[in-house]
Amino acid sequence: MIAVLIIGLGLAFATPASSDSPDQDDRVVIKVKVANADRVELSPGASGKYRFIITGANGHSTSITADEFADRLYRDRVDRGWLFVLLNITTPIGVAWVSLGLFGQVLFTVRMLVQWIVSERSRRSVVPVAFWWFSLVGATMLLAYFVWRKDIVGVLGQATGWFIYTRNLWMIYTQRHTQRGAAHGRSAT
Repeated sequence: MIAVLIIGLGLAFATPASSDSPDQDDRVVIKVKVANADRVELSPGASGKYRFIITGANGHSTSITADEFADRLYRDRVDRGWLFVLLNITTPIGVAWVSLGLFGQVLFTVRMLVQWIVSERSRRSVVPVAFWWFSLVGATMLLAYFVWRKDIVGVLGQATGWFIYTRNLWMIYTQRHTQRGAAHGRSAT
């Protein structure tokens, strides 16, 4: 469980490698969504005017003035389509990530429906194996989504659940294997 937590948090909050700029210590990371940018930093320029350093997914950085940054930010917001606004994304790949998260959430809901239906049919509370599989697959998808979103609450919630779902499946299949071995031993005698 701790390994899943460490990996999830490390992936979610790892910062891209920075440039070898001598004035790097003067930079401040700005949390703002800019199309095709992984990181935005504010740095005092040599002329005394601030500059924005925008780093893309490929690691390439571009330094622009405050006015150029304002213009880019304005165009990003005005030019976004309704789907990008609805999903709160800035690039087309974001549609795939949000779809992954939504599908993971659907699986998480289905697990409860499966448990409810099986319990109603049995007239008692039952947790079927399918519940744990839906939980594990849904949690894995949601964990990936929350890592992409850099959401610590989601990463922590899904990583801890992931361990529990895996452990329950391990216990179920270990018990079944043991029971089959015991039944096979009894039939051989």
